[in-house]
Amino acid sequence: MAKVKLNLRNLSTIEIVDLGRRIVRALTGNPAFPNPQPTLAALTAGIDALETANNNLETSRQEVSTNLQIRDDQQAAILTLLRQASAFVESVAGEDESLILSAGMDVRSAASAHSQEPGAPGNLSGSQSDHEGEIDLHWDTVRGARSYEVQRSPDPPTPTSWTHAAVSVKSSATITGLISFSR
Repeated sequence: MAKVKLNLRNLSTIEIVDLGRRIVRALTGNPAFPNPQPTLAALTAGIDALETANNNLETSRQEVSTNLQIRDDQQAAILTLLRQASAFVESVAGEDESLILSAGMDVRSAASAHSQEPGAPGNLSGSQSDHEGEIDLHWDTVRGARSYEVQRSPDPPTPTSWTHAAVSVKSSATITGLISFSR
């Protein structure tokens, strides 16, 4: 006697649905199988339910994937903002630990005697921004630097005319609020 080979263990859900639909089509109106068991209606209903469940699962997976990406993007954005805020607090507080603590931030333990502060960045360049009154600044990264404080001064600068302009965790910044003119 011939035996049916379904090989169901190796089939994906979509392949099971396709196989089920192929069998229902082949049995529908087939005179050799006038009263299939289970009924074709029951088999079709089961196939439809499996396909619906699989589609719902795929939709949920897409939603989870989208939500994970949104969450990861938001987390990356807030981490950047927190780093910028910490760099700003450091630049204002200087060595005053109480000011850092008053900003809701912890104070890092003192650096070892072997460590040294990073040097100033090199290759500073500025270019015209897309907006009037702004300049885009770029510089080489400095090994060991977690952030960069950008200061500005009117022309000609004096030792006391420098003020805080921006804090950046990247090797670039856009400075706004400048007066545009041409010579």
